[in-house]
This record gives sequence, C-alpha cells and structure tokens, in this order.
Amino acid sequence: MGEHAQNVYTLRPVTIARTLPQITDHRLFQLKLDNGCSWDEFGHQPGQFIEVSVFGRGEAPISISSPPTRCDNLEICVRRAGKLTNALFELGKGSRLHIRGPYGRGFPVDKLKGHKLLLVAGGLGLAPLRSLLLYVLDRRKDFDDLILMYGTNSPDNVLFKYELLSFFDRDDIKYLYSVDRDDEGIWKQYVGVVTGLFDRTSLSPEDTYAVLCGPPVMYRFVVDRLLKLGFPKDHIYMSLERMMKCGVGKCGHCAIGNKYCCTDGPVFSLSEVEHIKEAI
Repeated sequence: MGEHAQNVYTLRPVTIARTLPQITDHRLFQLKLDNGCSWDEFGHQPGQFIEVSVFGRGEAPISISSPPTRCDNLEICVRRAGKLTNALFELGKGSRLHIRGPYGRGFPVDKLKGHKLLLVAGGLGLAPLRSLLLYVLDRRKDFDDLILMYGTNSPDNVLFKYELLSFFDRDDIKYLYSVDRDDEGIWKQYVGVVTGLFDRTSLSPEDTYAVLCGPPVMYRFVVDRLLKLGFPKDHIYMSLERMMKCGVGKCGHCAIGNKYCCTDGPVFSLSEVEHIKEAI
C-alpha cells in the first residue's frame, strides 16, 4: 500500500481526465487527483489495484494499468460487466468518482531487475500486466532482454492495439502475438493458442523470470510449458487479480487456500500457490 495511507478505507476524490475506447465493452479511464497532487505521491507499484467507488452505484476492485513512472494520470482498463462498471461507462471527461488504495502485493520489480523477462498475457490479462510492461520500458536499463507474448481469441479483441503495434518498431522488446482463430483470414501473425508462441523464440530459464496474467485455463497450459522448459517455480509469477474483492481481506471472498488474494497477493509465485486448487 502507498506510504500516504493512514486509513485503509480512506476515499480519494478523482476526476476522469479522458476515456479511451478499447475493444467492445472495454474502456481505458485516465484519472487525475482532485487535490492537484501528482500520482507519484500515491505510491503504487506495478501489479497493485484500487477500489473504485461511484456513490449510489457501488464499489469494485480494478487493477492499475499504468506504471508509477508515469505520474500525470492513473489508468484503469474497465470491462463493462456489472452495476459499478455500467455506472463508470455512463461517466465521461470531467466526471468525479472516488478511489481507495493502492492495495495488494504487486510484481517483485526489485527481484526482476537485472534479469531477462518473459511476460505472457491472455485477453484482458494484458491490462494489469501493462503496468509492469511500461515500467520495464521506462526503466529499460535496469532489466535484461524483454519478451512479450500476448494472445486473444480473435483479431477484434486486441487491447491497446496501437500501443502494441509500436513495439514492432522497437529493438529493446521482442513482441509475439497470437489469436486463437482468424475467421476472415486477415491475421498476419501466429494463429493458435498462446503457448504456440514458445516455439517462435529461445528462452534461458535459469536467468529469466516469467510473469503471467490471463484466464485460468491459460495459466495451466503456460505453467506446464514453462516447467517443461526448466523454469524454476520461484521464477514464475502470476497475478490472481480475478480473485480481488474488498482490498483489505475483511470480507473473506478473496480467500484461496490459506491466503488472501487482496493482501497476500494478487501477485504470487508458482511455488506459493501450486498446491492451491483455486489458484490455477
């Protein structure tokens, strides 16, 4: 949690600076603090989340999609899926809402520094992983080789499409990307599940950390592939952001085995959760 926090339930007023449509029923919200403070005072880390509140409509946990290295706006990528997110989609530039946080244990950026990184995202899982991805790109000299693998079910469902396309013009990131199917025959990259991308690059498990975020079925197959390649279990990290609830572990709905996703996670190493059925 950020160093500013005196009360874990404190609400902060924020204003929507901009909304950017992504794919169907997905929208990126850029938020500004109402008191004129910069987001660097917020103290969030890649992989953490906030609770977003719209008075009279409810509250929901949402992962932060922007890194702490970019302090002008805090970004969250929202999928329209219920009462709170429907309320968010009714708001536009200049609208006010409230947040609390940041919450949870994010990606272990200090441990990752100096090592090669493999980031694997599936579908909406790119949204929380983007905070780490942009952090690494902003602090590029602190990290070794960077590979991003991203898979979606179709070409129409690629998040941050233009941002991702810009990676093809960079020489400091290797970007591999797949779709499960291409009914119209327009896709120029790999067609198949995301694990097929492992055959399109070489990896050195002994000095590479793998970081995953996506649907549970992706975790099972990607983890299996990583282990067969020789990745140590403590070199595999995953975000269980789908389990997040109240943010402070009080409601108990984020419990998986003997851990609370909101406070012990949402980021875990494989060695921490490999025997917890609900995790993967």
